[in-house]
Amino acid sequence: MTDGPLIVQSDKTLLLEIDHPLSTECRRAIAPFAELERSPEHIHTYRLTNLGLWNARAAGHDAEQVIDTLLKYSRYAVPHSILVDVAETMSRYGRLRLEADPVHGLILVTTDTAVLEEVIRAKKIAPLLGVRIDAQTVAVHPSQRGHIKQSLLRLGWPAEDFAGYVDGQHHEIDLVQNGWKIRQYQELAAEGFWHGGSGVVVLPCGAGKTIVGAAAMAHAKATTLILVTNTVAARQWREELLIRTTLNEDEIGEYSGSKKEIRPVTIATYQVMTKKKNGVYSHLDLFDTHDWGLIIYDEVHLLPAPIFRFTADIQSRRRLGLTATLVREDGLEGEVFSLIGPKRFDVPWKEIEAQGYIAPAECIEVRVTLTEQERLAYATAEPENKYRHCATAVTKRKIVEELVKQHADDQVLVIGQYIDQLDELQAVLNVPIIKGDTPIKEREHLFGLFRQGKIKCLVVSKVANFSIDLPEASVAIQVSGAFGSRQEEAQRLGRILRPKADGRTARFYSVVSRDTIDQDFAQNRQRFLAEQGYSYRIIDADDVYQGKI
Repeated sequence: MTDGPLIVQSDKTLLLEIDHPLSTECRRAIAPFAELERSPEHIHTYRLTNLGLWNARAAGHDAEQVIDTLLKYSRYAVPHSILVDVAETMSRYGRLRLEADPVHGLILVTTDTAVLEEVIRAKKIAPLLGVRIDAQTVAVHPSQRGHIKQSLLRLGWPAEDFAGYVDGQHHEIDLVQNGWKIRQYQELAAEGFWHGGSGVVVLPCGAGKTIVGAAAMAHAKATTLILVTNTVAARQWREELLIRTTLNEDEIGEYSGSKKEIRPVTIATYQVMTKKKNGVYSHLDLFDTHDWGLIIYDEVHLLPAPIFRFTADIQSRRRLGLTATLVREDGLEGEVFSLIGPKRFDVPWKEIEAQGYIAPAECIEVRVTLTEQERLAYATAEPENKYRHCATAVTKRKIVEELVKQHADDQVLVIGQYIDQLDELQAVLNVPIIKGDTPIKEREHLFGLFRQGKIKCLVVSKVANFSIDLPEASVAIQVSGAFGSRQEEAQRLGRILRPKADGRTARFYSVVSRDTIDQDFAQNRQRFLAEQGYSYRIIDADDVYQGKI
């Protein structure tokens, strides 16, 4: 027995003592293979999952390394069943391989004949297969490359894909490092992706994922399709590529609601790609009617179902997913793993902060007590309406007004989910608002004024969650959200993490109604912050009114 910070339990949970001097070192060591589940003040709970262990295996970690980590940091003897389970789970990855074949096009090869026999007999896999070649090999219909990877993952036998990629149409792209230099972690991320062939890069908001994309394009030197969340993000990508690469304006096209330009580098929005006309996704032809050498998915954790479906059909193209967090509340991380690829690069947010590339941040939950009338309305509301009642209470609005007043000299974003709540806040604060129906030109104009400091406060809906570059935003006040979404928490915190000119700490407030489902959801959202090493302070609304923040 050693005095380690970790307790490994037979139900696959790992308990990490936060106050232990080795807790930070341990958290970094287990991050590649363990998922954070709960994060109260002193003990954080992680869990070993199949997907987490397979991701670690795909990233080059073997079972021996994982077991050594558990043994090194565990306070008590690690249950033997866990050691066996880790070894056996990780050994499942790679027993099946997809390879190119000159005769059959695509083949599934095994190092374990019994495994191949098992998958051949699976009802959902049999239709994807061709002829049996020998005891270890079966042909796969080339068009089913993505679908068989999905099916094998669900069956518990994730395949390694060695079938290679088409080069796509050549197009010369290089980085232009005039007055700036690519950071080491950005270079490592791009190289990790390129050597892996396809996969996901996880970096904090503000850490320069666009530059990783540009570096990947410089590796590929091919026509590239970039998929983004909205038109504002598309234009930011365009501006970055014009600054950072040899591409000129004529080589970059925008494919959105307002423009349909197809160029050697085409930036398209998920919204237009998934628009149906007469029941058909007509714009998704863009995927396979052009000889792309690389497809980049910005904010890959948001991929809509139709994009997943078409991605299954284009496995011969190199695919790069970019995100701040791979968490999906719908549990579809497995789809990202099988169709885009495994995680190729990840780095803790605090590590990037320590290097000075993102701002330090303080996370504060402000708990408000609802009035008797508000509590009664909440208590009698239908279950599906309870969250809206407590999330949009007038009592919250008053504390937001006070917080904005106390941060009058800062660049402040007030962020929420419900448009009527945001409209009311905009009226009482007398500041501009950006929401779904705000025209693109007006959004860009308001964001521009905010960047210049001519607007000190903006009220924004979830349209500002993603890919919006607001370097001087230093305070975010969250009034309501997408229930307990950790992914949204990551994005909203990310809005204020660009390093500040004066080096000051950013502040992220969540205004939460006490003794309601709002408080329960807030606890789930905290998990993401704790996973990244942020401390999370809970204060009472009275402390704000008394200036104790």
